[in-house]
Amino acid sequence: MKAVFKRPESLLEIPFPFCPGCGHGIIHRLVAEAIDTLEIRGKTIGVIGVGCSATSWKYFNCDMAAAPHGRAAAVATGIKRNNEDNYVFTYQGDGDALSIGIAETMFAAIRGENITVILVNNTVYAMTGGQMAPTTLEGQITCTSPEGRDVSVTGHPLHFPELIANIPGVAYSARVAIDTIPNIRRTKNAIINAFEKQKSRVGFTLVEILSPCPTIWHKSPTDSIDWISEVVSKEFPLGVFKE
Repeated sequence: MKAVFKRPESLLEIPFPFCPGCGHGIIHRLVAEAIDTLEIRGKTIGVIGVGCSATSWKYFNCDMAAAPHGRAAAVATGIKRNNEDNYVFTYQGDGDALSIGIAETMFAAIRGENITVILVNNTVYAMTGGQMAPTTLEGQITCTSPEGRDVSVTGHPLHFPELIANIPGVAYSARVAIDTIPNIRRTKNAIINAFEKQKSRVGFTLVEILSPCPTIWHKSPTDSIDWISEVVSKEFPLGVFKE
């Protein structure tokens, strides 16, 4: 009997530690499937940040490196410049890439570094207890905004794919989500597109992925998916902002 569904070769057979309903497991698989589709596993190097993504080195069946908090884009830059024929990606949360790491991520884009940033946006610092992040929605309750985010005090949520779209060094900037089956397929295609642009050496590529966090959002897995569709994606519209 022909197998129609199996574990990607680029994903090791190790159980995930993520909370029930977390989107990281889905995104890990999509990254692995993209690597398999392009047949680049032996030439791929991943760089992980800090947070829920910090254990990712265990699961991807390719070379992986760990970076200090927020510095994944800088580490990926060094790896790519010394291994120009390899495919180099970072796997980071929004807190890691857009708060303490905003300088590294932004200036990698400005320099047009030929790397791919996989940015998982769940609107909070999840691993450290659910603090407000640069992407926290207006009015969203977190442990550091118990009455909801007040934009008059902390500013508005950061729309990073749109922000970098006009930078000449950016070759691809997109926002996708994993709230529906069609959107999951679009997410995989966006990752493949970003990796293909690395092959063409045309510049920096970013894929932001809206992902559920049931534990910190205090919602069921089903309600978390609905919240992405009904609320989060209204603040963060899906689409390709630079190609």
